[in-house]
Amino acid sequence: MKNFFANSMSELTLPFTSPIVVFTIVLLVIFLAPILLKRINVPSVIGLILAGVLIGPHGLNWIDSSHAGIELFSTIGLLYIMFIVGLELDLNEFSRNRNKSLGFGFFTFSIPLIIGFPVMHYILGYDFNTSFLTASMFSTHTLVTYPIVSRLGIARNEAVAITAGGTIFTDTAVLIILAIILSNNESGGIQFSFLLKLLISLTVFALIVFFVIPLIARWFFRRTEAEKYSNYVLVLLLVFFAALLAELGSIEPIIGAFATGLALNRMIPHSSALMNRIEFIGNALFIPVFLFSVGMMVDLSVVMDGVSTIVIAGTLTVVALIGKWLAAYATQKTYKYSVLQRELIFGLSSSHAAATLAVIIVGFKAGIIDEHILNGTIILILITCIWASFVTQRAAKQIIIEEENEPLSASSLGDFAQEKILVPIANPSNIGHHVELALLLKDKRSVNPISLLGVVLNDEEAEKNIVSFRKNLKDFVDTATAAEVNVDIITTI
Repeated sequence: MKNFFANSMSELTLPFTSPIVVFTIVLLVIFLAPILLKRINVPSVIGLILAGVLIGPHGLNWIDSSHAGIELFSTIGLLYIMFIVGLELDLNEFSRNRNKSLGFGFFTFSIPLIIGFPVMHYILGYDFNTSFLTASMFSTHTLVTYPIVSRLGIARNEAVAITAGGTIFTDTAVLIILAIILSNNESGGIQFSFLLKLLISLTVFALIVFFVIPLIARWFFRRTEAEKYSNYVLVLLLVFFAALLAELGSIEPIIGAFATGLALNRMIPHSSALMNRIEFIGNALFIPVFLFSVGMMVDLSVVMDGVSTIVIAGTLTVVALIGKWLAAYATQKTYKYSVLQRELIFGLSSSHAAATLAVIIVGFKAGIIDEHILNGTIILILITCIWASFVTQRAAKQIIIEEENEPLSASSLGDFAQEKILVPIANPSNIGHHVELALLLKDKRSVNPISLLGVVLNDEEAEKNIVSFRKNLKDFVDTATAAEVNVDIITTI
């Protein structure tokens, strides 16, 4: 009995180490945060981040941020966000606006850098390497608030597409700068061999992701159409293989995840059951754990370290937000976007998390960044994530209201409001492709179900044949249900 109580107490010492206890707490947070904050109109993203602050090692210390389960799920969540961003992009829209993506990428990279460097170098008095590396950190951003636009159904808005494209441009540029500064700091100059290695890595990475991975996926999908779970596992495998490939080539893993999303974009239709599984599992588990882990990084006690930490934290936060707002403003004026689209771009691009922390921690370990900047960056992450969540949700909701208030043309009504899809069935055993085609054609905004129509002979077996007909359609109804599409089975004699 004593051993029993001793073991029980050891399981309940802080921080909790038992995977069962830790996972129970995390699931409770993921479950309660959206419910509680919805009542006060606060984005659930903020609730998850604040819960991480409260429960994490710098709060109540219930869970250690170094817990293997938290590290694993948060890493998966970050890669999952970037993968879904690439997967949900309208590639036709993205292709048409690639110059705009590059333009926004240039603005969101250069403007914070141009503002940040003189502030760090001349006002705060840091040396060139420290000032330049910290200023480049202002240029990074993580699409922490992307789940908001995805959930509200405006992920295909042009402003979202160019922000996603610009994110990859600016984060890649900053991470290359980080590698160059580290090389310069270690060897006293930029090595040609380093640049050559980086170029070769990028080339090999691009060839594998955009040519080899699509071939593998296409071959597998064609031969395992009925193996829905295997398809999902393959997709995850390809995402993490590309992330690993990027990491081996000195490229940030999030680039690999995003590139895989682009590579598989045309093979995974947005209304398919596979897409529904990908989004459901990510939004229900992996992405919330990542947001929770972002909050666990925050140490509010650093504000007690002295006035210098508070000044640096405030300066970093203000410069970061101003730089991102000016980048969004420049993008709006250059490409004639609306004010709401500008706010949406600003909201999506103003949150700093993983990429920012990666730059600062690597710089700190290399002796380029001091503790004041490190602590100030932690505060910056908390404030920018909260700020970005409010801005993104407000702009996204206003865009939805504007779209709903626009007069509907006859053609748009025909697209979804009056859409009705009927699939006549002669033989229930070979209608799989017909149902999949109907799922692809169906607009997600339509409330009308897909109707499966079957006609049986009027004989003494008619009633039995009707029951058999409905039973044979069960698998196809399950497929449609997995894609969140209602199915109506109509049988007649």
